[in-house]
Amino acid sequence: MTVHRTRQLGDPILRTRCQTVSNPKSPAVRIVADDLRDTLRDWQERSGAGHGIAAPQIGAPIRLVLAIEDAKRRVLVNPEIVDVGDEDFLVWDECLSSPELMVRVQRAHRVRVKYEDLKGQSHTMEAEGPLAALLQHEIDHMDGVLPVDRACGLDPFCLREEWNRHWGREGRYGRPQPREAPRAAPVL
Repeated sequence: MTVHRTRQLGDPILRTRCQTVSNPKSPAVRIVADDLRDTLRDWQERSGAGHGIAAPQIGAPIRLVLAIEDAKRRVLVNPEIVDVGDEDFLVWDECLSSPELMVRVQRAHRVRVKYEDLKGQSHTMEAEGPLAALLQHEIDHMDGVLPVDRACGLDPFCLREEWNRHWGREGRYGRPQPREAPRAAPVL
């Protein structure tokens, strides 16, 4: 069992664009996947939170994510969002790399993700709501994007204790809303 220190906001590795995994069946990839599992399990035992973790968060700049949905653990190698639905929702995002900070972001309510498993087999999965938000969050880590980069609205940052006090009863997830079409640039 290897529990790693979770890299924190400001660590340059969190801004790294991760390398594609060329051989998902390699022992090195399995070791990183096991370390993600052990590190997330330790985090959950200590904090009671955490549903996903990305390899750069333990110092491994490769495209590998561990996501937990309904107690089912899923390792995604080279995950990629291939489609999004037509609705977005506001999410108070939390991150193991900034555990005391809640950030309001806008995410797609539905996504389709293509990935490989540790046997090298390709999969596609559909996700919506909290799982869709989690997958978008973890896949952002593959490209060095953090929740603070996606902050939206007025006053999008809140310390966890204050969020619990003022916003916690409303929950982390807003209602899905139709995505607004991008505005065309004015013609001059």
